[in-house]
Amino acid sequence: MRTLKEYAQMVNRRLEQIPAVVPQGRCEMGEMPWLLSQSMRYSLSAGGKRLRPGMLLAAVELLGGSADEALDFACAVEMIHTYSLIHDDLPGMDNDTMRRGRPTNHVVFGEGQAILAGDGLLNCAFETMLKSACAHPERAADSLLAMREIATGAGVTGMIAGQVMDLYCEREKVTDVRALEYIQYGKTACMFIYPLRAAARLCGAGAEDLAALTAYGRAFGLLFQATDDLLDVTGTALDMGKTLGKDAESGKLTCVSAYGLEGTRALAARYHAEAIQSLSRFGERGAFFAELVDSMVNRTK
Repeated sequence: MRTLKEYAQMVNRRLEQIPAVVPQGRCEMGEMPWLLSQSMRYSLSAGGKRLRPGMLLAAVELLGGSADEALDFACAVEMIHTYSLIHDDLPGMDNDTMRRGRPTNHVVFGEGQAILAGDGLLNCAFETMLKSACAHPERAADSLLAMREIATGAGVTGMIAGQVMDLYCEREKVTDVRALEYIQYGKTACMFIYPLRAAARLCGAGAEDLAALTAYGRAFGLLFQATDDLLDVTGTALDMGKTLGKDAESGKLTCVSAYGLEGTRALAARYHAEAIQSLSRFGERGAFFAELVDSMVNRTK
């Protein structure tokens, strides 16, 4: 069984090749301009655990597939995640100046360029998956199904939907717990659920495997967000690599604002139990995912 660190190394090696490295000042017709390359790669190379792509690769191997063959899909998930962070940090959204321990993209490159860097990463993600699908026409049907899953998770009923309602509830001072569940399912859980579903599609998995991974992704994503909300109150900026306390400052709807610290811890425990239960189908083969969800409960960053 590989570790998350090993999957991250695979992803990082591939991400060194995409998006393209363009020399300073180069701007040739039909090529990416150097400034776009620099700004995209600045955020993409900022580190992070590569959690979402690592989980996709681990799910592929769990189901008997090849992680190497799924690597471009995993990298696409990381590019989509990074684009969402760039846009999330913008002044019109969370207005953050630090991300992963360094200045955010718009601080370094300007607001307009940061928007375009995010747009570039989103498009590059789908270009990368399409190139992989075209290179392996014998797997085209499974690849298309996987792309549809990833697009759904990142799209207007998934991550974007959650972000929209997050902004709305912050502006309108909404405190409804149902709104909180909608937001956290969309903006966080969907980008765990649908990459796992994409892994199942790449392997041609059956309905029961797909359902188990969907349930795990939902519970894991909600647990991740609950612990993130806790760390915004109890963590340190050094560990987290970003500005803390902004949620409470801006009146954002979070698990802590809705349930309090102890209520949020209880919620996290419930999601942990749900995630472990969803793995029962896989037995010992699900050890990677069991260890991963265990590590979420006491994480510090």
